[in-house]
Amino acid sequence: MAGQGDTGTKEEIKTQFTTVEGVYRLLSPSEYSRPNRVAYSSSGGGGSTPAVRVSLVKVSDSPGHDHDRTKICFNYGRELFVYTYRGIKKAADLTKPIDKRSYNKEDVPTCHDFNSKTATADGVSLLVGLLGGQIQLIDPITKEVNKAYNAGERLIDKTKVTCVRWVPGSPNQFLAAHSSGHMYTYNEELLCGMDRPHYQLFKQGEGYSVYTCKTKSTRNPLYRWVIGEGSINEFAFSPCSKYLAVVSQDGYLKVFNFDTMDLVGTARSYYGGLLCVCWSPDGRYVVCGGEDDLITVWSYKEKRVVARGQGHKSWVTVVAFDSFTSVYSDAEGVDGCSDDTTKHNSFSNDVHNSKTNSGVPNSRPSSNRNSVASDSSGMSFITSYRLGSVGQDTLLCLWDLKDDALTQPYRRPRSSTVVSSSGVVAGSGVPQAGQPTTNSKCNSVKDSVATDSSHHSHSANSLTAKLANLNFGEKKDKEKSEKDHKRSLSLASKNSTQNCKGYVNKNQIVGSSVPSEDSQKPMGTPLCPRLDECPMLEPMVCKKIGHERLSGLVFREDCVITSCQDGCILTWCRPGKQV
Repeated sequence: MAGQGDTGTKEEIKTQFTTVEGVYRLLSPSEYSRPNRVAYSSSGGGGSTPAVRVSLVKVSDSPGHDHDRTKICFNYGRELFVYTYRGIKKAADLTKPIDKRSYNKEDVPTCHDFNSKTATADGVSLLVGLLGGQIQLIDPITKEVNKAYNAGERLIDKTKVTCVRWVPGSPNQFLAAHSSGHMYTYNEELLCGMDRPHYQLFKQGEGYSVYTCKTKSTRNPLYRWVIGEGSINEFAFSPCSKYLAVVSQDGYLKVFNFDTMDLVGTARSYYGGLLCVCWSPDGRYVVCGGEDDLITVWSYKEKRVVARGQGHKSWVTVVAFDSFTSVYSDAEGVDGCSDDTTKHNSFSNDVHNSKTNSGVPNSRPSSNRNSVASDSSGMSFITSYRLGSVGQDTLLCLWDLKDDALTQPYRRPRSSTVVSSSGVVAGSGVPQAGQPTTNSKCNSVKDSVATDSSHHSHSANSLTAKLANLNFGEKKDKEKSEKDHKRSLSLASKNSTQNCKGYVNKNQIVGSSVPSEDSQKPMGTPLCPRLDECPMLEPMVCKKIGHERLSGLVFREDCVITSCQDGCILTWCRPGKQV
């Protein structure tokens, strides 16, 4: 690492950062990587190789110490590694992997997930999605289980597996998303047919369709979901496992009731595709990030985008909530998620909702927080969520999402909006959606505050002055950003034709999905508000922590885990936890 602490030039890699809780420090002895990893080379770390993903599981009834109960899996290039995760208590032993597998270039691992429901000290079920569209089920401990789905001629889907997840609480069902824009439901106990599956329509809604196989006997896949246009990049279950949030390359977030397969909410990126998604610990909010360099906060209750955050200078690759430093009430969760918000969490006992045995949340030092809630005992506390994000700009950003910002009413667009030929909305200083934007520094955006109609003219001028500092679309800032990180350009993909421009090409709808009426409307709706129509948040921490693009972020009780495209898995010790 080039730098120490928070000092030095901005190009130096940080080994610690400070929050209101204290100082988070990098633990070099706890670094995981492929054995005999070569030193960093500026010519390495290809952008075309699959992202380095991290999966963890805590096994039950494990003998020995608690730190030997967690298993970690990560992929790098053509290899897949499984280790015992020692955390902050012991140094990593890279010479003794539980399992190591090498793949050919057509079958490179792209994603993976442990089944926390069935994990024991004697065996764990690990799903591995591959570049060629195949899915493997292995047991890295016993080495006895080795099943393949969509193998051979890949009759189900020939495109890359982008995300694979066990259905929370299920011992045998899982979901797999592909870059074709299709998502499949499997039962690991069933076989895949020898012939190409034939489908019949089961359910259809706005922008999506669900099909079942036309067979005499039940076989895989149980269902095929056709969602939007382009690749499905990621999906995430709500804490209660009742809802499913899906983000796609067309820039859409779609939230489904997983049991009834009904669409319950939609949102869009400012421009470009959405790459990552996560739920708040209480299920009230969904956060996604992508090619617009922003984080987007969507409210389940209000069914709209309630805030955006700017701090990254390139694509946002992972977003994750830190439930250990978030303060919230279970009673405020979404329908079906208020009784036990962490019952089906994929990290099982690793994740909880930061409450004491008495039911009162553990409050951390705070200031300037005006949103106050109360729990079932009548005790008041401040509602605040800690969110983390990493991106291709090698930055780690930490955000404090407070209810006073997330509950501001939607500001209706002005009726006399005029768009100039340069793509800038007249009178707002904001580029029309779909125009590339660039950010030259992390903390240049201030919160947008709603004002009453009597001060509309003054607030508009003030807001224009604030947003002018963003320098959206400025060529100089764009050139500077490209120079800072050449392989992480903040440009929308050519395939990302569906954004806030306010139109949809019906001829490109996949699987005869029904287009949403809102997708025909211009931007400025609750699905895709302009930047001056919702609060713009800024990160409390924004630090460069790697040489290559970051691709993983996991919050644990005693540490934070990040992964980098050069195959390095880092452990950051929380304040006061270091042994």
